[in-house]
Amino acid sequence: METVAQGWMWGAFVAFVIAMLVLDMFALGGNKPRKVSVKEAAAWSLGWFTLAMVFNALLWWYLDGSVGREIANTKAMEFFTGYLIEKSLSVDNLFVFLMLFGFFAVPAEYQRRVLLYGVLGAIVLRAVMILAGVWLVSQFSWILYVFGAFLVITGLKMVLFAEHKPDLERNPVLKWMRSHLRMTNEYSGEHFTVVKDGLRYFTPLFAVLVMVEISDVIFAVDSIPAIFAVTTDPFIVFTSNIFAILGLRALYFMLADMADRFHLLKYGVAVVLVFVGIKLLIADFYHVPVLLSLAFVALILTLSVIASLIATRTKEVKV
Repeated sequence: METVAQGWMWGAFVAFVIAMLVLDMFALGGNKPRKVSVKEAAAWSLGWFTLAMVFNALLWWYLDGSVGREIANTKAMEFFTGYLIEKSLSVDNLFVFLMLFGFFAVPAEYQRRVLLYGVLGAIVLRAVMILAGVWLVSQFSWILYVFGAFLVITGLKMVLFAEHKPDLERNPVLKWMRSHLRMTNEYSGEHFTVVKDGLRYFTPLFAVLVMVEISDVIFAVDSIPAIFAVTTDPFIVFTSNIFAILGLRALYFMLADMADRFHLLKYGVAVVLVFVGIKLLIADFYHVPVLLSLAFVALILTLSVIASLIATRTKEVKV
């Protein structure tokens, strides 16, 4: 499959990601458990967004000088649109994290380690799924129609079940862990396992981590087809996905205490999924311009955020 990237660009980006993960590991937590403040998380969220935009600007600058202004403009818009879609889907993932941390009553100071491993797992998972998706699209062009239909169905299901809260007590994975693993009822700091009387036990934090990783798998199944509706360039697909994930941990700590204020964002994400799904389904009949896709996605997400803030403000006034 064609891409604008050369080998050194892939290598440089992977090195950059590794360096940023190491920095994030120590900047948002260090070696001691602690709660990350909203102010600190907001600063890092802004930093991750700035890095993504700087990368996009550098990509445009390089392509403008090597392959021309038209391709540079197209790829830059594809990156930003893909980043925006993936970021919106990752925000929806935060609601799941909140539900899991609430269900397991995870202390705030222990959450950052679970999220760190969750982000690492998500990056590896996305890389594997992107490679698989690229191979499928290159071998079977009709798979894009399958992606499109899947996104439309997923978006409609999100609307229908937006207010539905799953019963985690009945979750088969959690039930299996409780019945097959030796597990403690209490936390032991940030440890996932402890040794008692010579036997290895898993802590509740390990169960949370497993559930977080499973949620990453579920959301990756949505996000990978969604980005292919914007571009089939593997480099743009990969970089926009990874940049969206890199700031996930900081974004969680920034929004955790006010997630209820953005409850309508789920509907906005659902509309975006339906839109990109339809875009894939009609690709042979009408090509939706990237700029139009970007404008639509930005408008829907902005309106859903504004509507959420207005709705919750009205509710607070009535109470």
